[in-house]
Parts: sequence; C-alpha cells; structure tokens
Amino acid sequence: MKCLFFLLGVLQLLAAATAAYKQWIPNTNFETASNWDEGRVPCASDVVHFEKNKVLNIFILFLFFHYLILFVFYFILFLLFLFYVIFYFYFIFCTMLSGIRKARYLPGESVFLLLLFLQVVSVFVRSPHALTDMYLPLNGEFVLASGAGFAAFDGSWDPGCDSGATVRFADAEQHTWFDPTLWQALSPGRELDLSGRIFSVDEERVPCLYDDVIFQPETSFRVNVDSSRRVIHLRSISLMGQELSSPEAWAGYLRGPSAQLQFHGNGTLQVTGTSCPDKSGCACGNAADGHRICAALFRALGRQCPAVTCRSPLQPLGHCCQVCGATINLDFTPDFDLQKYRDRLVQALLSQPKYTGVRMAISKVHKAQTFLEVIPQSSTPLIQIVLIDDEAGAQTGTTAEQLAADIMDDIAQHGEALGISSGKMEVATGSTFSGQVGSHALSRITAGTVLGLLFSLLLLGGILFLHRKGKLRLPALRHPRPWDRAEDPASPAPAGDKGFDNPMFDVEPPSAVPGDEMPQEMASKDHQVFYLNPLYDASETET
Repeated sequence: MKCLFFLLGVLQLLAAATAAYKQWIPNTNFETASNWDEGRVPCASDVVHFEKNKVLNIFILFLFFHYLILFVFYFILFLLFLFYVIFYFYFIFCTMLSGIRKARYLPGESVFLLLLFLQVVSVFVRSPHALTDMYLPLNGEFVLASGAGFAAFDGSWDPGCDSGATVRFADAEQHTWFDPTLWQALSPGRELDLSGRIFSVDEERVPCLYDDVIFQPETSFRVNVDSSRRVIHLRSISLMGQELSSPEAWAGYLRGPSAQLQFHGNGTLQVTGTSCPDKSGCACGNAADGHRICAALFRALGRQCPAVTCRSPLQPLGHCCQVCGATINLDFTPDFDLQKYRDRLVQALLSQPKYTGVRMAISKVHKAQTFLEVIPQSSTPLIQIVLIDDEAGAQTGTTAEQLAADIMDDIAQHGEALGISSGKMEVATGSTFSGQVGSHALSRITAGTVLGLLFSLLLLGGILFLHRKGKLRLPALRHPRPWDRAEDPASPAPAGDKGFDNPMFDVEPPSAVPGDEMPQEMASKDHQVFYLNPLYDASETET
C-alpha cells in the first residue's frame, strides 16, 4: 500500500511538472488605484461613480414609463394625467437637489433595467471605506472581505483627503481573453517564472487547451471571451481560492450569479480536467484566434511590431512579429519526449555562460503543407525551437546562431536516440545571410521560376487549344527551304525590259503520244511560269 501511495505521489509530481499555469493580471478590486480615472483609491470626501452618463438617461426614461403603466391600472384617466404631471415635476426637482441616487431604490426599476441594459460589474472590497456619496451600477455586486464595507462620511477632517473630487470607476469591458499582455506564466509551483530564459510565442502566451488558468484569490475581474471558436477548452480554472478541475464543478459555477458578471462575450469556457495525452507535446490550439491575439498585441505595441536590425528576419509559427536569431524545426518519431528534450537543452546548452543572453521557446506546432509554397494542402506537426539573443547592431542574432549550431550538432550525434528524425535550421543575423537563410530564399526563387514555367505552358496550351477549335487563327509563317535556295535563280530581265512573259502565249499543244508526257513535264519545270493542270485531259481536245 505504501508503494502504491508513493507511485501516485510521483505521478502527481510529474503531472504538476508538465502543467502550464497562466495567471490573469487585471482585476476590478476597489483598492486597485489603476481602476479609477484619478489613478488613486477614493477617499472620504470623494463622490464615487460606477455608471456612465448614458446609463443615467436610460434609467430616467424607463423609470418614467414604468410608473406611467402602474398608474393606468389604479386611477382614472383624468386623475392619472393630473398625478403624472405633479409627479413628473416633483421627480425632476428631487433629482436636481439630491441626485439620481435617491431615485434608484424605487421599487421595480431594477428588473426593467437588468433586462434592457447590460452594464454589469463585480468589485471586490478588501477593507472598510467612508465616502461622501456613491452612484452604484445598474447591475453588479460587491464582494466584501471580512470586515469590509462602506459608511457615510461624517465630515471629520481627513489629512490625506481634502480634494472632494468625483472619482469614476474605469471601464473593465476592454479586457479581452486573447490579449497576451494580460497573462503571465507561472512555474509548476505557481510562482512567477523570473528566470526569463524560456519564453512562449504569442499564441501560447494565452491559455492553451491543456493549461491551468488562475485568477488571483481575493480579487474580482471581468473578461471578454469573444472567440472564433464556440468553446474554449481548458484543463482547470482557479478563482477566489477554489480550483475547478471537472466539467461538473465548472458547470455548477456557471449557474451562479457571479459567473455572468465575470465572463462575457460569444465564447464559452469549458473545463475538461484532462492533461495532454501525448508525450511529444500538444499544440496550443489558439491558431483560430491568432488574429485576435495579434490585434491585441499591436494595440499594446502602438499598432506595429518593434523594428528589427537583421536582414531577412524570421517569422516563427504562432508569433505575431518577426524576430532576429534562429529557428529549428524538428521532425520527430513516436519515441520523442518534449519535456525531457526541453530539460536537456536547458541543462546541457542554454545554461552555459556563453549563452546567458539567449532566450528559447520550444513547443509543438502545426505547419501548413503547401504545393510549391503557394497552394495549401494539409498541416503536419513539428517541434519548433525559437532562439533570440540580446545582441545589438551587426551582432544581432549571432549568439543565437551559435546555440542553434550546437543544437544541430547534438541532433546529428544523438538525434536517433532522442526520437528526432531530422532538423532544419534557419538563421537571421545583423551581419550576413546564413547558408540556411540563403537556401530558404533560393527555394522561394525556384518555386517562383517553376510557377512561371507552368503558367507559360498553360498559356501556350490554351492558345493551341483555341487554334484547333477554330476560335483563334495564327498568322502563317514561311521559312526558306534549303532545296529552294539550291535551284538556279532565273536570269534577270534586261534593264530596259518592262514587260513580262504571258504563260498562256506561245505554248505548244500537248502531245497525244503517251511517251511525250515526260518531256512536256520536264519542259514545264524548266520554265517556272508553266504548270500542269491536273483537271485537264489532252485526249479530250482531239476531234
């Protein structure tokens, strides 16, 4: 029994070692200064606003119609009209004096506003706060920690708060699930990976199919899960200190009131509770939303990628911007183990002092197979290694190139034992083109040449086809023949002779003797102006 427990513990450690944890960064906490337009937490003399101006206008409009309908059922038409006028002016007067906040708690209005306007928010409050006034959202919740709450400001002097400003809660609708800048990777111990030696391509910075997602305990959040996929699969989700790792547990949470305030959009999160079943690794699965990931990244980068200093930069699969350095694509066998090979590269090569400034990304990706690099056919899995360094100027990418060369040498020696069948390296540095990059460019030139030849043959075949069908006429071309040039040229006419020989004049009649046909034919050949008419029969001229 002890051995069984030990084996289970080892399996759990291995599962934790291969798991990838992604933690959501933003929150909607009341005490987070960045959640307020003033850049600070509201103090006692401040007025707090959660809703937008357009929300208040819709509130008054629907409140008016709601009470108008109620009065129709209880009063006659004349009394209803009179009461409506009195109530309307009284309401406007009260609004001007005490604010719309006083009218928010009239019975029945929250039901109508919940159905017709979806301005929602969830806010976690960690400590007690005194405020002068607070305008609440139309629909939402305060998640109060132990001892937290709100109280009215009693007017006493507060040394750190004498502004009395209006502080508005920031819009949390802009936070999207597929924004790689809003996620951070954690180590298996759920601590920040501060080494910085291992990074992920942009599509893998967002939670993948078999990742564990963590929302920090004692925080509230709101995230837009708009996606090109109907369902976004995850291994587990941890929020408010509770881990949900089964489909049943996650379905139960979605039925609660908080889930609708935390997640919105056309996508649906689905917890599977399963890890990657393939030891060679699993593709991330975010390719369908790659355009969303890059669009969010470009917004954070100023709508363009950082400038690169190398010639012919590389474009790794799953990455939004081009990079300088090296990439290696590996074809693998069923014996390949991604986790073991990653550990081998880190311990044997990446940890060497000469490669201190090199960062590495390694993962399984699907590369689209194309005919002549133009026509898509299918996709094949491969292991992609991306190497970048911190060199500058002409030395950009040179250290990464050296590490890539060492990796290729290691593959040449131990590739078969590691389950690697072949590898292809491409390099882009700030100094010169490498041989691999040149071969890659040459392959594109060759593909363009072959395509040009195919297009020419297709065009020629089309012309011949139309010519055979009689749809297109080609001009007749006469080429001189050798036997024509070999004949004796005709004697030139005298310079003063402007006339010509009449072929119908001074012609001897054909002989009736059959034996004379050959001399006559030979005579006609000697005079180029004579010819034999195949339709003429000399015997018919005899009388």
